[in-house]
Amino acid sequence: MTEDAAPTPVDFWFDPRCPWAWITSRWMVEVERLRPIVIRWRIMSLAVLNENRLDELPEQYRRWNISGWRPVRVCMAAEQKYGSQALGPLYTALGTRIHNLGHKQTRETFAAALSDAGLSEDLADAADSTEYDALVRASHHEGIGLVGEEVGTPVIAVPGPDGNRLAFFGPVVTPAPKGEAALRLWDGILLVAGTPGFYELKRSRDREPSFD
Repeated sequence: MTEDAAPTPVDFWFDPRCPWAWITSRWMVEVERLRPIVIRWRIMSLAVLNENRLDELPEQYRRWNISGWRPVRVCMAAEQKYGSQALGPLYTALGTRIHNLGHKQTRETFAAALSDAGLSEDLADAADSTEYDALVRASHHEGIGLVGEEVGTPVIAVPGPDGNRLAFFGPVVTPAPKGEAALRLWDGILLVAGTPGFYELKRSRDREPSFD
C-alpha cells in the first residue's frame, strides 16, 4: 500500500453490553493503531437476535435480553444526531463504564458516557423510547445478514479479494492482544476467513472476560 492510499475500511457491528464484543473492540482499536485501517462502528443488538427465541431462554436471560434494548437505542440516537463518527467515542465511554468500571446500565450511566464522549446527555432518554428501534433493527440485520443467525456480536466485515465484503463473527478472545500479538491475530483471521469454504473454528471458553 502506498503512503497516499486510503486506509482499508473495517465495519465492526457491536452491542455495547456484550463483554466479549468489548474485548474484541479493544483489540480492533489496537490493530487500527498499527495498521492502515479505519474502523466504521456499527450497531447490532442481542435483544433483536434473541427476540424470537425468548421462550427457550432462562427467565434471568429473558429479562437481560429485554433490557438490552436500552444501550443500543442510546447509541442509535447519538448516531442520528451526530453521525456515525460519534459511535466510536460513545462505545469507548459506554464500554469503559459498563465493563471496566462495573457500572449498571442505568440512565445515569448512559448520560455520563454521553458526556464523556462530548455528546448531549439528553440522548440518554432514548433508552426508554421505541423511536429508534426500526433503525436498530435495520443496522443489526445488515450485519447479521453477512454471517448468519447462528452467531452473535461482534460481526466484522472487510473488503474481500473479489470485491465483496468478507465478514466473520468474532474473534472471541481474552484479554485483548496488544502489539505484534494483535497483528498476528488480525492476519490469521483474515487468512482463514478468506479461505473459500471456510466456516468455523471454535473451542469451549475456559475463562471469564478479562478487561486488562
